[in-house]
Amino acid sequence: MDEEYDVIVLGTGLTECILSGLLSVEGKKVLHMDRNDYYGGDSASLNLTQLYRKFRPDQAVPADLGRDRDYAVDLIPKFIIASGELTRILVHTDVTRYLEFKQIAGSFVYRDGKISKVPSTEMEAVKSPLMGLFEKRRAKKFFEFLQNWRADDPNTHQGLDLEKHTMAQVYEKFGLEPGTQDFIGHAMALYLDDDYKTKPAKPTYERIVLYTSSMARYGKSPYIYPLYGLGELPQAFARLSAIYGGTYMLDKPIDEIVTDADGKFVGVRSGNETVKAKQVVGDPSYFGAGKSAESGKVRVVEEGKVIRAICFLKHPIPGTDDADSAQIIIPQNQVGRRNDIYIAMVSSTHNVCAKDVYVAIVSTIVETDRPEQEIQPGLQLLGPIYDKFVSVSSLYTPTSSGESDNIFITRSYDASSHFETVVDDVQHVWKRMMGKDLILRKREVDVEA
Repeated sequence: MDEEYDVIVLGTGLTECILSGLLSVEGKKVLHMDRNDYYGGDSASLNLTQLYRKFRPDQAVPADLGRDRDYAVDLIPKFIIASGELTRILVHTDVTRYLEFKQIAGSFVYRDGKISKVPSTEMEAVKSPLMGLFEKRRAKKFFEFLQNWRADDPNTHQGLDLEKHTMAQVYEKFGLEPGTQDFIGHAMALYLDDDYKTKPAKPTYERIVLYTSSMARYGKSPYIYPLYGLGELPQAFARLSAIYGGTYMLDKPIDEIVTDADGKFVGVRSGNETVKAKQVVGDPSYFGAGKSAESGKVRVVEEGKVIRAICFLKHPIPGTDDADSAQIIIPQNQVGRRNDIYIAMVSSTHNVCAKDVYVAIVSTIVETDRPEQEIQPGLQLLGPIYDKFVSVSSLYTPTSSGESDNIFITRSYDASSHFETVVDDVQHVWKRMMGKDLILRKREVDVEA
């Protein structure tokens, strides 16, 4: 391990593997290390044995769940937005050649005690049970406004300046009810809370257009998902990195981040070997997350917690038209919370579990000292639950940008049900490391119907 690298990447979570792949393509000499003997870090997909070992080490796997190797259960549930940034990165890097995608069958929202399909076109809005007759007309006008809006044509602005007016003012102009605002802001623009309403409307406009264009792309929902689970994503980027000369070392304990007298990064020590590099990037667990800071600098801080419950069902989720996969969003206002509750459900159609088993993962940001109570509204929608595995994870964020010491730290995976926040982080870290924006080309992705 005595050669010198441009970048050492610590952890094989998705954020780290995307960066490792992109840096290798850029011509950087990359060494990628992980303390685990499997890829994926926090964003791995586990088989049954691994899942029970992680959550219930003293319990045997029930025989009626089928074969171990039929399972790839995601620890962190997220879907890919068809026209979103992750899709662009997959296509730009040609990583799509290692992956097959299938679409998610439905996108639903919870309102007044029941779940309904999220309307994504004017026609669906007109038929949607989410709104009464007059509200449907108002919503139709709102969607028409968004569809026709052009930055350079004031005739399409209807007196609104999306750069200046807040989203609350836009809703007000069209007279939309709070419940309609809920599904637009949370099930289409995919915000985690209501803070967006007080900010300029342009980003929300862009998010709604992203949702509707993704929906138009494949029809049933705006989301796609890789066969064999999300753990395939980091592995695909790892293969990309390897093709461009990246070196991989799994099952390698990381004992120390070595710095010089000025606190600048020098290298990484594993046992009695130290490998040097100009920069290091990694997930918070390699930089003191969860440990007390008696030795030196605090590099990451906890900014909250996420609870996730992985549930095995023997039936589709009631009220979803027997969909083989679905996303359900419970907007916070509907259940008196500050953060939304998400349900992501996949099944054997996606090669992630045995036939007739459905995997539904319920997650949210923790707000009280009784987190399991908080996801109750989500668990209640699932019908009888065969088994469930609950985890509460801390959300860590770096204390500094990394430019001064060449130590770049990624953020923990949030409770959102899609990858756009992960890609934001990739772009931020890339800019801090490289001093320039990440530029991507545009192409299409093939999806199985």
